[in-house]
Amino acid sequence: MQTASLGPDEVIIEAGRTEKNYWSDLWRYRELFLILAWRDIAVRYKQTIIGVAWAIIRPFLTMVVFTVIFGRVAGLPSDGAAPYALMVFAAMLPWSLFSTALGEASNSLIGNERLISKVYFPRLIIPTATVVTAFVDFLISFVILLGLMVYYYFCPGWNILLLPIFTLLALLASLGLGLWITALNVKYRDFRYVIPFVVQFGLYVSPVGFSSNVIPEKWRLFYSFNPLAGVIDGFRWCILGGGSPIYRPGFALSISIVAFFVWLGISQFRKMEKTFADLI
Repeated sequence: MQTASLGPDEVIIEAGRTEKNYWSDLWRYRELFLILAWRDIAVRYKQTIIGVAWAIIRPFLTMVVFTVIFGRVAGLPSDGAAPYALMVFAAMLPWSLFSTALGEASNSLIGNERLISKVYFPRLIIPTATVVTAFVDFLISFVILLGLMVYYYFCPGWNILLLPIFTLLALLASLGLGLWITALNVKYRDFRYVIPFVVQFGLYVSPVGFSSNVIPEKWRLFYSFNPLAGVIDGFRWCILGGGSPIYRPGFALSISIVAFFVWLGISQFRKMEKTFADLI
């Protein structure tokens, strides 16, 4: 039940208004979204160097390690004529965006328990606001990519204009899982210990340190059940061009799985949302 104000002296109590107007309330509370997003960014970067440096050092060092292990020691091929380090870093961008956004969103409700227990607003705002911080990290890491392109004298083609589409897909993949996990995390606090394991395991089973073209053809479609496989292939295609073609059946499957997790995350989040204030 929610009160609806019609004028300075008129108030109507309308049953079920909160549920009926939930999605319009997301727009009405857009200022809260901006405040929470800015707060998370400020906490991460204000009066600190390590916050910005970490967004650069972590993907760069991972790129170096994967280039040495998979490119030099294992001798795996790159995509087309692209340098192996550039191929790896093109995959590190979506992976870092996904893993950071997933981690931030998954623990967001627990970190805002006082806000949730005191006032009404669409709780969906909290996990979606945390994704902004991951996107800022992504933009910082993108500077490294530009530096690598200059270092290797590599010029991308027109494909790079489609990079925002695949960036959105990476955000949706993280948000879908993040909404589901953060809802479960309110009721079952043990889920916070599962998230780091999922992220670490996903890093090695996703085509980050190697090209997905090395996967045998008979397993390629099955491998695409990993939703990040299609997103990473899309990033490489945008950045490296035709030397890194998209496996279309697998890409379509990955997109379908991303859409499924977005639906699952939102539906489960909305289903459990009414109990958050009591459980948290």
